[in-house]
Amino acid sequence: MARTRGSWTGGALTLRSVLMPQYFARAVFHPAWIPDSLDPSIERLKRFRIIAGAVASLGVYTYIEGGFAVTELLENALTASVVLLFLTPTTVGVMLFVWRRTGTVRQLRVPLFNALKLLLLFIACVVALVLLVQTTNSAGGNFAVIMGAGLTMMWMLIFVAYGAVRVSGNFFGTAAVHRCLPALLATVTSWLMAIPDLVTGDLHGLSLTMGIVFILGAPVTVTVISLVEMGRLKRRYGIKLGTHPASLPPIPGHIPPMPPTMPPTGLPHVPPQGNPYGYPHPPTTGGHPYAPGPGGNPYAPHPQPPYSPPNPNGPYGG
Repeated sequence: MARTRGSWTGGALTLRSVLMPQYFARAVFHPAWIPDSLDPSIERLKRFRIIAGAVASLGVYTYIEGGFAVTELLENALTASVVLLFLTPTTVGVMLFVWRRTGTVRQLRVPLFNALKLLLLFIACVVALVLLVQTTNSAGGNFAVIMGAGLTMMWMLIFVAYGAVRVSGNFFGTAAVHRCLPALLATVTSWLMAIPDLVTGDLHGLSLTMGIVFILGAPVTVTVISLVEMGRLKRRYGIKLGTHPASLPPIPGHIPPMPPTMPPTGLPHVPPQGNPYGYPHPPTTGGHPYAPGPGGNPYAPHPQPPYSPPNPNGPYGG
């Protein structure tokens, strides 16, 4: 059941979309204010980056070492959320410091605030899911609690999973701030998730070779893909990471949104095309609307002037 992004974000969400967590996650975590990719090649790179980022965040060694475990999966997701809570604002703050010479923070206030709200919302959903899992596990033999919390937990699990895919691609809508920010944040996050294992030497029961492959493979892959993505943005559209978004050149072929003061054409209050000051009535047949009628000049002299010279014999004759 394919739907466009605007189907769930352009207006009120229907009850059916709310009951289907995948579509509801798409509407919540990829709202309409997040810009689309500039071309299909960058979109494909983003998908590869999402896969590699998921490997870095959750850890392939979890499945190799002990099989699939929902509890451990949620613990890793919660850890990644805490990392994102501190890492994302810090990285964006560093870039704002870099951009200070070519622009101001005030110019980016709206997209920054939107991205922060999306980040906090996602973290809140992850925390709520973890609490639901704990409530279900500690319910004991209470059938009503198990059914209610269990069904809600399953809905939330699908919702958060699809939401994680969305925020991994757009990185909480930071592309609305700068097109290169999602790639930069994905790179920084993947390395930060791998650094603790590298520093402590914790290979999670894997051999040295396998440990290095699965610990370094994801961040290295994310870094390469992100560099290619930012390189294409620079070559094709002139978008550079170190340049303030307000100072970037206009994107070729990209039509900016119409200002709210300019009503779109086709509305009832827009005058018809052509001369807006034209005559309200069509001209009469035969030329100028004030041209004389068929009888010639309307002010032509009377056959006998009404004020002819007086009779020499007086008004009463001779």
